[in-house]
Amino acid sequence: MRPFILVVEDEPPLQKLLAYNLGAAGFEVAAAFDGEEAITLLEERTPDLVLLDWMLPQLSGLELCRRLRRRQTTAHVPIIMLTARGEEPDRLRGLDTGADDFITKPFSPAELVARIRAVLRRVRPAFAEDVLEFHDLRMDLAAHRIYRGEQEIHLSPTEFRLLRHFLENPGRVFSRNQLLDRVWGTDLDIELRTVDATIRRLRRALNIEDRPDLLRTVRAEGYSLDQTACA
Repeated sequence: MRPFILVVEDEPPLQKLLAYNLGAAGFEVAAAFDGEEAITLLEERTPDLVLLDWMLPQLSGLELCRRLRRRQTTAHVPIIMLTARGEEPDRLRGLDTGADDFITKPFSPAELVARIRAVLRRVRPAFAEDVLEFHDLRMDLAAHRIYRGEQEIHLSPTEFRLLRHFLENPGRVFSRNQLLDRVWGTDLDIELRTVDATIRRLRRALNIEDRPDLLRTVRAEGYSLDQTACA
């Protein structure tokens, strides 16, 4: 599953350039022109990383960074700030506010992509790995194989994508709508009960030989991959 990047940049040419280069590098991209639009997009979907311009109209990038750090859903989302301010006091101010990294304009697209990948590897190691593991569950992305202990598990393509999403976000609860958006895609007209049916099939496939259930159902919230599910 491609990392999802939210770009918050008020200059249309630069926003377009950023979206193009990030898309070409394999990222999924959404873009906002100001802080208020960014907050609206964040209500719909939590990104894996926010690329945030320091100088924004109305709500500054620095203030938006503060707000994201105060919100429960975005408190741990990595933030890279784009700035023309190269002085050390400004960088320290941004880092104190909650930014994970700074890139000073002008910059090369290659440097930008490399810095994003470095931050994602640091905070979300799953993005850098060919093998995803949780408890006794192992997914080999290169070979497209799944194992529970030493036994191979056979899944449908949708079940594989769903399990991969959970493995990349262990312990995090996802609603049915969020799973539809991230696993099935927003372009498909699929009912919410499809998620429940796929979860049931995935459970049956994973719980071979009466192994503990790793999928937790959270009443009125959704599902998560959680070791406490088997407690």
